[in-house]
Amino acid sequence: MFTSLSPGAIGVKVDGLQEGLALAAKHGFSGYHFGIGEAAQLGATRVLELAGEAGVRLSAFGLPLDFRSDEAAFEQDLAALPALAQVAADLDVGRTATWITPASEELNFADNLALHARRLQPAVAILADQGIRLGLEYVGPKTSRDGKKHDFVHCMDQMSELCGAVGDNCGYLLDAWHWYTAHEDASHLQRLSPDQVVDVHVNDAPERSVDEQIDNQRCLPGETGVIDISTFLGSLKQIGYDGPVMVEPFSQPLREMAADDACAATMTALDRVFVESGLA
Repeated sequence: MFTSLSPGAIGVKVDGLQEGLALAAKHGFSGYHFGIGEAAQLGATRVLELAGEAGVRLSAFGLPLDFRSDEAAFEQDLAALPALAQVAADLDVGRTATWITPASEELNFADNLALHARRLQPAVAILADQGIRLGLEYVGPKTSRDGKKHDFVHCMDQMSELCGAVGDNCGYLLDAWHWYTAHEDASHLQRLSPDQVVDVHVNDAPERSVDEQIDNQRCLPGETGVIDISTFLGSLKQIGYDGPVMVEPFSQPLREMAADDACAATMTALDRVFVESGLA
């Protein structure tokens, strides 16, 4: 496993890829989560030059596909996906990921599953042609489903069903927050093979009961000890996962810091939990 920086995930705004890579290098991150749209605009040759100059590897990118709204937006993004997947392949980046909305007002579970499978299957096929795996993230908190008419995928077992419907090239984006709020434990992680895990996010939770946790109110990994991050990361080490680990804390104090201070605090937290989990 290796540390990776996603500036937006910690509330840091950067003026393009070069500045983001420089921040990652300055604060000791091994990798960088980047935007494939910007990479396509810059061109693979230039992006590889920037990453090489910074000494930071390109980790993963967000799936550039609007599959949650109307058909026209989906079709437009799907048509653009082959060219973007080619850029990622030219950069030797084989990981992309996105999240799944955990409830719906309109669709029951079966109909929602069918819609997701129909839209994601062609995308996964395009990605597979370039050696890119898709990771899907379930959203665990009960509060994210409260008040909605129909529950959808919000735990690992349900995500396994969705991945099976989408295709072999589809796996998990595992987030410690969602693992915790889905009431899961080490056994859920230890039954996975490493190729099923595409990307990993870590964080911690405020001191409130698990079913009262709110998705956009989190902490840096190891900050409160509410989430058993050592078990989470240790289980991933046990199965042989060797990909990026990114911090996604939704932390207001972190958002209020200067960019350098936020990156430094994030790296300090990552270093600490890596040591505590036997990864360093």
